[in-house]
Amino acid sequence: HQGISNMDVATDNPETSDGISPAHLSTGQVAFFLAYGWVICLWLLSEFLNWTRKPSQDVHAEDDLEQKKHLLEDGSGQKAGNGETVKAELPPPGSTTPKATAYAGASHGLLADMASSHLVRCALLDTEAIRKELPTLRAMVEFGTLMVWYYIADRTDIIPSAGKSYSRDLFIFLFVILTCVAIGASMQTVKAPVLLVRQQTEEWKGWMQVLFLLYHYYEAKEVYNAIRIFIAAYVWMTGFGNFSYYYKTADFSVGRFGQMMWRLNFLVFFACVVLRNSYMLYYICPMHTIYTVMVYAALGIGYQLNQKPNWILIKMGLCVAAVLLLWDCKPVFYAIWSPFTWLMGYLDPRKPGNDELYEWYFRSSLDRFIWIHGMLCAFIHPWWSSVLTSIDAMPAAKRTVVRSTIVAGCGVVGYFWYTQVYVLPKVEYNKVHPYTSWIPITLWIVLRNMTPTLRLHHLRLYGWLGCITLETYICQFHIWMKTTIPDGQPKALLSILPGYPLLNFALVTAGYVFVSHRLFELTNTLKNAAVPHSNNHLLLRNCLLMACAGVLLYLTTYGAMHLFIRQIL
Repeated sequence: HQGISNMDVATDNPETSDGISPAHLSTGQVAFFLAYGWVICLWLLSEFLNWTRKPSQDVHAEDDLEQKKHLLEDGSGQKAGNGETVKAELPPPGSTTPKATAYAGASHGLLADMASSHLVRCALLDTEAIRKELPTLRAMVEFGTLMVWYYIADRTDIIPSAGKSYSRDLFIFLFVILTCVAIGASMQTVKAPVLLVRQQTEEWKGWMQVLFLLYHYYEAKEVYNAIRIFIAAYVWMTGFGNFSYYYKTADFSVGRFGQMMWRLNFLVFFACVVLRNSYMLYYICPMHTIYTVMVYAALGIGYQLNQKPNWILIKMGLCVAAVLLLWDCKPVFYAIWSPFTWLMGYLDPRKPGNDELYEWYFRSSLDRFIWIHGMLCAFIHPWWSSVLTSIDAMPAAKRTVVRSTIVAGCGVVGYFWYTQVYVLPKVEYNKVHPYTSWIPITLWIVLRNMTPTLRLHHLRLYGWLGCITLETYICQFHIWMKTTIPDGQPKALLSILPGYPLLNFALVTAGYVFVSHRLFELTNTLKNAAVPHSNNHLLLRNCLLMACAGVLLYLTTYGAMHLFIRQIL
């Protein structure tokens, strides 16, 4: 197994579940379960300490402030949170310190910070630190519990599985019913008719995600081409959203970038470890990660030039050139990514092959241009908005003629795209998808924002689902459907009520959506605890702490497991 799941001590039959035998667990899995057990103990101790704490002890303001601090904050009393800079201790007045000594002092200060952090103090059973970190420990325990549920639901036979069956009638019915509920019960308005307001893009992500998930659940192969467009739209939003943020705020801080990487990869990292899967099994995550990095690089390099329109266009042209070099010249792509095969490699155990980078090349190449189109749309957003405003201000008759012309033009373009492109068979469609996916996306944006009424209203139900698309994407593999084996595709359905497919669908879906939402909340909670936005010193210390803790836990587990196996053999 590739990537961060490549930690196996023993292997099992690829067509059976992992079971719960230690011989079938990887080092990473055992390390996770040990850490999970340890955090449970710390959480229980923290609950006990807070329960037995006398009310009179809560009068100190310092305690109230410390309760809100993060698990990885400085435990030595320095003001480490809320964006403030952690300063090293100053030398006595009048003393002189050479530059080399200053560097050594900074290094020593960092090590001292690490040693006195609440993470280390909790691990060493410092009761005061454990008591203060109750909210974070609760979040860690809940997250770990949900990861254990991943394992139980997908890799054991405790919950049976069922086969997939497709009914076009049921597929369309479910989407229509949900849309009717969304229209009837969750229609909301925004303050102003803004083009592509956040609530609208979240709604867009939400209804696409519903169809994307139903496509997987029922294996609705006939809508494959539509799903490809939906995925392209997600990547388009990566370009649009990130460009809009960086262009308006010029916030290229390491902290903000780190928070984005955490959001995209925190959950998938633990899914890979707990279930021994490759990173590329969840290909949406690496795709959004690489295109987020590319938008960040495009605007972050020479950011002083971003206020000059010509330079923005030049940067976009360079992005197109980079895509042509990296993807359209396949040898270049393989030369760059071959050293990262351990991370980006993937082979389907049910369809053996020998090209471990093919999946990464195929998936990423399908949407290699659309993120640049998203950047372009974000760049012309002010002009586009002014055009819509001028149309809204026209006399009624002229306004109707202009809008009718635009709609008719969109209809003609959409007709030719549908008849010439969309109806192509899967393989033929994939060949033209990178060059044509911008057409339906642009048509949707134009039509969805044609009138102020359309721009003002959005469906909150779909918007809520749009906020948790990453979690619903990852969770679907393991607690809605079942992969049953490491790196396996979800070919079976979770069956809590065997023989009642519709009732089972309702019950499993309710739990699946609930877990997805909780993982979304927990990811953000732990992100705020571990990845400060504006304190690079604290961010560096936290990264080193997490890396050291992870390596130490892994090596200790690895040594203990091999010692145990050697003794029993």
